[in-house]
Amino acid sequence: MRNANPALAAIVIAAIAGFAAPPRACAADAIFADGFEPARWVLGYYVGYERALLAPADIPFDAVTHLMVGRVRPLAGGVVSNDFDIDDVNGPAFAHAAVEAAHAAGRKAILMVGGAGEVDGWRDAANAAHRPAFVANLLGRMDQYGLDGLDLDWEPLEDGDKPAFQALAAALRSARPHMLLTVPVGWFNPNYMEPDPFWAEIAPLFDRIDIMTYDMAGAASQGWDGWQSWHNSALYNTDPPTASAPSAVDVSVRLGFLPTGVPASKLGIGLAFYGYCWQGVTGPHQDGGSISSSDGTMSYATIATQYPVATTRQWDATAHVPYLSSVAGVGPQACNFLSYDDAQSVADKGAYAKAHGIGGVIIWTIGQGHVAANPPGSRDPLLDALRGSYLQ
Repeated sequence: MRNANPALAAIVIAAIAGFAAPPRACAADAIFADGFEPARWVLGYYVGYERALLAPADIPFDAVTHLMVGRVRPLAGGVVSNDFDIDDVNGPAFAHAAVEAAHAAGRKAILMVGGAGEVDGWRDAANAAHRPAFVANLLGRMDQYGLDGLDLDWEPLEDGDKPAFQALAAALRSARPHMLLTVPVGWFNPNYMEPDPFWAEIAPLFDRIDIMTYDMAGAASQGWDGWQSWHNSALYNTDPPTASAPSAVDVSVRLGFLPTGVPASKLGIGLAFYGYCWQGVTGPHQDGGSISSSDGTMSYATIATQYPVATTRQWDATAHVPYLSSVAGVGPQACNFLSYDDAQSVADKGAYAKAHGIGGVIIWTIGQGHVAANPPGSRDPLLDALRGSYLQ
C-alpha cells in the first residue's frame, strides 16, 4: 500500500471519541453467516493517520467484507511496532475500535504490516536469524487485537527478497493454517516485465494476491522515462498497450498475472480513492507536465467538494475513467489534468472484476472516499457503486 504518513498523526485526538459507537446496521450482514466465505472480497484499507476522515461507526460495512487495519511496521530484530502511526496509547485504541466495529458487523479484520518505505525493516525482520521471533511477534499482534489475519505489504519486493518472503509466509501459514493471509503486489508493465512464475509458486500460501493497480502513471520529467501523461488507474488501454502510457488494470490482470497460473479467484485488483493532479498538460497522452499532488491531498472527498467536477469532467472511453481538464487550472491545486475515479469508473471496475472471476478488490483508502459533507446515506458513493457492480 501507500506509505503511512506519521506527520498526519497530529490530527485531533478527540476524533477517537467516536470509535466507541456501535457500527451501523448492514444490509449484507448475512455474507458471513454460517461460516460462508464470499467468493468476492472487498478489502478496504483503514489507517490510523486518517482516523479523523471516517469513524468506525460510519464505515459502510455493507460494501466492505474485510477491513484492513493499518498499520504495524517490521523493525530490526523481528520487533513489530504498535503505534499505528499515531502513538502507543491512541494507536492501540484505534486498532481495537476498528476490529470491534468490523466484527460487530459480521466482517473480517486483517492487520496491514509494512507499506512503502519499510523494506529495510522487512529484510532484517524476515532473515533466517530473526524470522522465528518475527513470526511470533506478528501472531502476537494479531492476537492482541483479535484480528483474523495478516496483510504482508513488503514494498518493493525485489528478486533477492523473494526467498525470505516465501519462507516467512510459509512459517506463518504453518503456525496458523486457518488464518487469512494476503499480499499486495506491484502492477505489471509489459514494456520491460515478463510474467513472474513466483506468484503462482506462492499462491497456495495466500488467500488473495492483490495487484495494486493504482499509481500507474508518471511524468517523464519526474523519472518516468518515455512516458506521456496518463491516468492514475486506467481500467483498459489499447491492445497492445501504448509504450508511452502502458498501464491499466486489464493489462496487469490479463498480461501480467493470469499467464503465471495464479487463479483469477485468488487475484485482487486495486482502486484508488484519490486522484493525481497534473500541471503542464490537460489530458492523457500528452508530452511534458508533472504531478504535483496525489494520495492524501487529492482524496476523492476533496475532489468531489472542492473541484468543479460538473463543469470540467471528461470521460476517457478507452481507459474507462474520468478526468478534469482545464488550461487555466482548477481547484485549490490548480490542476490542468486531474485523473481520478468516480462512481461510474468504480462501477466499471467492479463489473470487470465480477465478469472475469476476480476474487477481490482492494481500496486505498476507504477514508479518502468518505464525503462527510454529503447527506446521510450518500457519503460513500464509490463504495456504493462497487457494492452494486461487484458484490451484488
